[in-house]
Amino acid sequence: MTATPGVSLPAPLAAPGRAFRVLVVDDEPLARATLVTLLADDPEVALVGACGTVREALAAITERCPELVLLDIRLARSDGFALLEAVGGRRNFAVVFVTAYGDRAVDAFAVGALDYLLKPFDDERFAQAIDRAKARLREVRLSQLAEQLADAVAGRGAPPQAGLAAPDGRPIAVREAGKVELVPPEAIDWIEAQDYYAQLHAGGATHLVRTSLRQLEQQLHPDRFVRIHRGAIVNVARVKELRPIAHGEAVVVLRDGTELRLSRSHRHRLHQRLGLG
Repeated sequence: MTATPGVSLPAPLAAPGRAFRVLVVDDEPLARATLVTLLADDPEVALVGACGTVREALAAITERCPELVLLDIRLARSDGFALLEAVGGRRNFAVVFVTAYGDRAVDAFAVGALDYLLKPFDDERFAQAIDRAKARLREVRLSQLAEQLADAVAGRGAPPQAGLAAPDGRPIAVREAGKVELVPPEAIDWIEAQDYYAQLHAGGATHLVRTSLRQLEQQLHPDRFVRIHRGAIVNVARVKELRPIAHGEAVVVLRDGTELRLSRSHRHRLHQRLGLG
């Protein structure tokens, strides 16, 4: 991926292809050694520590910032769940449980584990778990990079017009086919809800983004983007005409010919933005 010219990214995100930082937490020396040996064969992994207690693991997490923790259930005088509880809301790493106890899988996935690797396992099963974790970490890195790019590009924008609330001019980062495309707000014609996603319509192209319509509504400038019913937001500059229909509702016709319903509950705000009182 090539960064936008003139945009400086923070050092941790400047090399998305760097090795994944992995921490091993297991109170059995032989088990720790086995995991360390298996990880040593993976060029995409950088081992940042191998711990046997919750206390050691907490220190390593704080000091070395692992992206992935291979975690045993039973630890000396404690367990892996206690470690995750101690980290609490500061947790910013993925977890794969590696354990001899098969009765805690439900609990493991309840706390967000990516996988539950039951001992004894073979090399193929271990590789499968690590590959799954690396795929998830790549998604996280790409998302972080997209946010950094969007923030950096927005920082070069012109100041807001006098008399208007300061707009959030960040481009919307769209992840498609392994790349990040930045869609500037002014290029958007309208946005529709797609369950927990939102679909941007911009100049005949569509982009699906992993965010809700409500979140986008909060990000976009309220004087330039208006919700017209529960499932759609329009760029006011793209509105060509309003066509009244029954019961106080109307059809919003955009400049490209798109027709969208304007609900009665959202009519007043759109009228205000169009100068219709």
